[in-house]
Amino acid sequence: MTGHDGDTERTFAALPPAHGRGFAQTWWGQAWLRALEDAALDSGQVKTGRRIARAGAVGAVSVRPGRITAVVQDHDRTTHRADVLLAELSAEQWDRLLDMAVERAGHVAALLDREMPPHLVEDAASEGIELLPGLGDLEPECDCGAWDHCGHTAALCYQVARLLDQDPFVLLLMRGRSELALIEDLQDRSTAPVEEAPEPEGVDAAEAYAAGDILPPLFETAEMPEKPGSPPSLDTEAPPGPGVDPVAVRHLAARTAVEAHRLLADALRRPSERPAAVLGLTAAQDAVRLAVDAPDPALTERLANGSGRDPQSLADATRAWRLGGAEALSVLEEEWTPSGDTLARARAALDSAWDEDERPSLRAEGNRWTAVGAPAQVRLGRDGRWWPYHRERERWVLAGPAALDPATALSSAELSSAEPQR
Repeated sequence: MTGHDGDTERTFAALPPAHGRGFAQTWWGQAWLRALEDAALDSGQVKTGRRIARAGAVGAVSVRPGRITAVVQDHDRTTHRADVLLAELSAEQWDRLLDMAVERAGHVAALLDREMPPHLVEDAASEGIELLPGLGDLEPECDCGAWDHCGHTAALCYQVARLLDQDPFVLLLMRGRSELALIEDLQDRSTAPVEEAPEPEGVDAAEAYAAGDILPPLFETAEMPEKPGSPPSLDTEAPPGPGVDPVAVRHLAARTAVEAHRLLADALRRPSERPAAVLGLTAAQDAVRLAVDAPDPALTERLANGSGRDPQSLADATRAWRLGGAEALSVLEEEWTPSGDTLARARAALDSAWDEDERPSLRAEGNRWTAVGAPAQVRLGRDGRWWPYHRERERWVLAGPAALDPATALSSAELSSAEPQR
């Protein structure tokens, strides 16, 4: 690479052939290639470009705002200048993006580590700022005369995917801001002067300490109980009132104690260790929570009927709740279709989870990937975790807790499906 970080153009030396390896290992590199592969009208030209790039026939790559350029050599040794254009962000978009980046220290740290923070990309997209290219955003120009992506512009895109893996600042330069300028802007925002607060009014600290003998002692912090408490006994000589089911009331009290114990445990954890807050449950979801450890079949039947489930689906739902709470229940009962950056990260995770010769054949449907020829499936949760499922009596059953990568989840599903069915 030549040039300085502050320059608005960087030139990367030609890369060696890419035998035996993929062109993009990172999720943002995968997203870049998907923008090419999904938009090209002629898939044959994309394959030609991949062969050219793999052979190392793409020359030095020049990157500047809005454009990448390289000289590409055909198999017959003729050369062509290939350009790919990508729209720059406006000054107003850059201001909003930088403000979002400094709000989370992890965004800046990740960029300096040459990583593209997923949350930064998602936050930017929610504000209408697309960092990664989408369908039709990579506009080709080539002196071979092609009006769509040809083998030369496709080869350039594949080569740039390798550069993006090493340094996401390449993408940011294409969007209009050099690395040095970007870092300086981030530093300026991080060290912006803070207005001095007015002098506080109140009691002088020395006077307060001098009067410390009249202050009450601090209370001792209570220890966390090992398990939820037991509700008071309802065994009395008085008969229950009309419409009151003592078994149901006793169970509601017990589940309330369990929930209070969980909330207290979460509150005492450090902020970084606290689980994501669970939003208000629907009546159908809360019925599943109450059905966990229900002591009476009649009560379970009432909860099944009240939540619109049959006994078997309620049993599957309570199993999911035990393994992962509301998130696991949502994955069990809700099918959704990932898109945009979420889909790009999911595909990147699936591509990198196995070696090339070990990758299973998976059939995708929404957020579910089913192993072809095997009773095993993985489902993607909205929090990015993967949940294992196995086939049991013509239905899919949660096989275990969530995993951070799909290979671990699928292995758990396969092991569970090999066990005797319940």
